[in-house]
Amino acid sequence: MPTRRYDDSPSLSGLYAKTVKATLRRADYSPDADGLTLELPHSAIDQDHLAAYRDVTGFPAGPALPATYPHVLAFPLHLDLMSDPSFPYKPMGIVHLSNTITQKRPLPIHAEPAIRVHSTPERPHPKGTVFDIVSEVLVDGDVVWTDLTTLLSRSKGSEGHVDLLPDPELPPQAWWDLRGNLGRRYAAASGDRNPIHLFKLTAQAFGFPRQIAHGMWAKAAALASLERAGKLPDAFTVRVDFRKPLLLPSRVQFGYAVGGKTTDFVLYDETHEVTHLIGQLQED
Repeated sequence: MPTRRYDDSPSLSGLYAKTVKATLRRADYSPDADGLTLELPHSAIDQDHLAAYRDVTGFPAGPALPATYPHVLAFPLHLDLMSDPSFPYKPMGIVHLSNTITQKRPLPIHAEPAIRVHSTPERPHPKGTVFDIVSEVLVDGDVVWTDLTTLLSRSKGSEGHVDLLPDPELPPQAWWDLRGNLGRRYAAASGDRNPIHLFKLTAQAFGFPRQIAHGMWAKAAALASLERAGKLPDAFTVRVDFRKPLLLPSRVQFGYAVGGKTTDFVLYDETHEVTHLIGQLQED
């Protein structure tokens, strides 16, 4: 498996141009046989950027990085991987199905972690092909945080097992009023400037009635809410499934329930009829 190493995180502006070009690849495109691993030996934490991320997601200040923040550090490598000629799928239009994070211990805010990213073999899905992008964060050579981003490339479907978290049907613990500019605020903090999240017109170009919230914002906001309630341990594995798109602006319900070392949580619409996100956290 070939490896590409970086002296610094790649520029997002250039990566978005590569992503568009990769999406326009010819239909008979044939990828390289071997996958690609991307490595960033040192990733400095910009404290102003971190503060902006905390502000938009709700994580309190503290000596450790928010549990979802390393996903933001790895995101430029995700884009570079998906826009590389060796990547077999067109990056624009890929659907984010779920995300699983394992944190072995909190990461200090002044750490300079190494980041390693690669993709997994494809799997059949009724709506196309599913694959994962795996991110690993290392401190002093030890893997302390991993992220499994499960993505769907739409095509003619085939029979395959669809792994879904069950809906726990939880009463609301909090109501969140989400403004129309949330997608733009999170894009500024995360670097994810997918047009479906930014404006009504840009979202409508992709078939949405108006802009939608980022799935990883919803996961971050849920974990931030658990942390503020004292329900987020230092070491854990947390998975979320993204269900129905969360249109902006909107009012949503957040609910959670703790049972032993397991915490279930859900994000519903205002009427409690539409499920936007289902999550389960297991303390390690």
